[in-house]
Amino acid sequence: MVLKAVSLTVNVQKQLREAINEALNNSPKRKFEESVELIVTFPGLDVKKADVKLREVLFLPHAPKKKSKICIVAEGDLALQAKGMEGFHRVLSKAELEELGKSKKMVKKLAKDCDWVLVQSDLMGLAGRILGPALGPRGKIPIAVPPRADLRQFLDRYNRAVIVRIKDQPQIQAKIGTVSNTIDELVENAMAVLNLIDSKLRGVVKIGDIYIKKTMGKPVKIKL
Repeated sequence: MVLKAVSLTVNVQKQLREAINEALNNSPKRKFEESVELIVTFPGLDVKKADVKLREVLFLPHAPKKKSKICIVAEGDLALQAKGMEGFHRVLSKAELEELGKSKKMVKKLAKDCDWVLVQSDLMGLAGRILGPALGPRGKIPIAVPPRADLRQFLDRYNRAVIVRIKDQPQIQAKIGTVSNTIDELVENAMAVLNLIDSKLRGVVKIGDIYIKKTMGKPVKIKL
């Protein structure tokens, strides 16, 4: 199957809605905010040959209700701005980053703990040297932030951000929200992911099955 004009296909949206509704209700509610994921398979794709590469940061139309863990490395006014607003998981100074760099274990812990790492632009070289070896294998990269940036805009954008990529399996598994998002929001987010895949891979690789699943739930196949 090859998706064509996904954004205009009412049938795809209808089937997504049905699959999302089933996925949300096919297992008991948990005590934590479960993610809702879209899985797209690519039968016959040999990921080891690396004929097809895809790694894109997508900003979803609707933010998942569970906020991302966004960390920032900053100095001066930018650091003060970050500490004065709600939303940052960690705020690191240059000195704290340098101290962190003395322990590979602590660097790996930070890389695991932070979903996104924003870095004041003039500290990118230092951050890349210290954090890069730990962030890279996890598919994360430091994100440059100008010293006079409006951090609220960055928080809003990266709370909506997901990585859409083909890694070591012939599939894409992307978060489209959490169980507290409305079905309409989840459908729109799923369509955004499918449209991105369609725009990057149309005519390059065939799309196989598409599923919706919660963190602890069974995958629900979309019946296209």
